Amino acid sequence: MSVITTISTWIIPFIILIVLIAGTIKKVPTYETFVEGGKEGVRMAISLLPFLLGMIVAISIFRASGAMEGFVALISPLLQILGIPSDIVPLAAVRPISGTAALAVTTDLIKEFGPDSFIGKLASTMQGSTDTTLYVLTVYFGAVGIKKMGDALKVGLLADLIGIIASIMICTYIFGF
Repeated sequence: MSVITTISTWIIPFIILIVLIAGTIKKVPTYETFVEGGKEGVRMAISLLPFLLGMIVAISIFRASGAMEGFVALISPLLQILGIPSDIVPLAAVRPISGTAALAVTTDLIKEFGPDSFIGKLASTMQGSTDTTLYVLTVYFGAVGIKKMGDALKVGLLADLIGIIASIMICTYIFGF
């Protein structure tokens, strides 16, 4: 374990050193190139702020309005018939929107039910089997200026749905309910 820790401590400075040496050998002005890259990164970060702000406001309104609790109460009878714990629904609903919000929901589920509980295992599996589709589309498509993202949105949300269903099926099969 200490070998891995040592390697992980030194790998980034080593890679930076290799890049600087390669740039010097090729007679590239490395410092000026670094500064130009930094300027471009700052411009990109500023251009992404409106997209991130819109996403954060939408998530906050959704959580604070009580819409999540109403949705869970609405579909709870169906979930009971299917044998799916309704406590997992907020995670399934939030995960495609925000990774941070989903991590907060997963943390709450693990605190409440425990990491070795079925819900804890299901939440962990679902967290790793899905992605933050809306966040990814907003940030990455916004960064390169893509306005039409309908097909990517459909495929991303379908992949999230399949990840959620697969998580439920696999956890139910392996861990039981």
